[in-house]
Amino acid sequence: MASRKFPNYGRLSGKSLEDLRAGERVATNEAKHDPLDFVLWKSAKESEPAESKWDSKWGSGRPGWHIECSAMSCALLGEHFDIHGGGADLQFPHHENEIAQSEGASGKTFVNLWMHNGFVRINDEKMSKSLGNFFTIRDVLKEYDAEVVRFFILRAHYRSPLHYSNVHLEDARHSLTRLYTALKDVQPDGQPLDWEEAHARRFIDAMGDDFNTPIAMAVLFDLAGEVNRTGSSAMARQLKGLAATLGLLERDAHVFLQGGKPADGLDPGQIEGLIAARKQAKAERNFAEADRIRAELLAGGVVLEDKPGGATEWRRA
Repeated sequence: MASRKFPNYGRLSGKSLEDLRAGERVATNEAKHDPLDFVLWKSAKESEPAESKWDSKWGSGRPGWHIECSAMSCALLGEHFDIHGGGADLQFPHHENEIAQSEGASGKTFVNLWMHNGFVRINDEKMSKSLGNFFTIRDVLKEYDAEVVRFFILRAHYRSPLHYSNVHLEDARHSLTRLYTALKDVQPDGQPLDWEEAHARRFIDAMGDDFNTPIAMAVLFDLAGEVNRTGSSAMARQLKGLAATLGLLERDAHVFLQGGKPADGLDPGQIEGLIAARKQAKAERNFAEADRIRAELLAGGVVLEDKPGGATEWRRA
């Protein structure tokens, strides 16, 4: 396709044809009028297997890479649809070419909104099989709770790189624990989410700004601070309700805080047994033993919180 005949070529990537020409790094193909022209139908080579080529009025060949996506999109979604997504590396030339060929054929606006996601990076390199730093979500979920992984992803804007490491996932786990801790002792009031409330308005504004989840998450922490300071069940409702729109804070706080893998082999029954032993030691004024048990539990990844009236609650560290 002759790219210069499409007046808006380069608009998606914010580049002019002159900018794109300045970035050329390959020799000009004599079959093209312009180096930026791209193939709609690729001629087959005699050496290629029969199943990879078809006869057409343009000769034997197969669709070009870009036209395949336009054909699928138009067949399944129509010549004009709302949202098209893809990796940031597809913005140019692939999506520019999709727009040019689709709008050139139909005369209609192809897509209303383009969403390009950033890449997962490991040690400041793009995750890929070729670099040997590739793993699947199934691998991650063997070590981390799914909600922690969701929280980790939401803290970064979808267009930005996502820097993966165990350190960052542990930080996400501790941050999510802070939100659940705010709901541990304050129950939501059971009323519907108030979308006119100030925090909710900020949340809506953030999500309306190209899904700015980092700002939306900051609103959740502001709400958690309000719940901690005031004990407001209305603010607890807002926190839980807004978080739920992102798939967060949908479990009972105690279930989350006491969940996860048993730390250092301690299951809930063993933990409760040690808490009972500590309570007995305190009753006998054997505070050294009580402190030893607390330290043992902490070393095993269990944090104790003594409540008014003598009760003791625990959570995973």
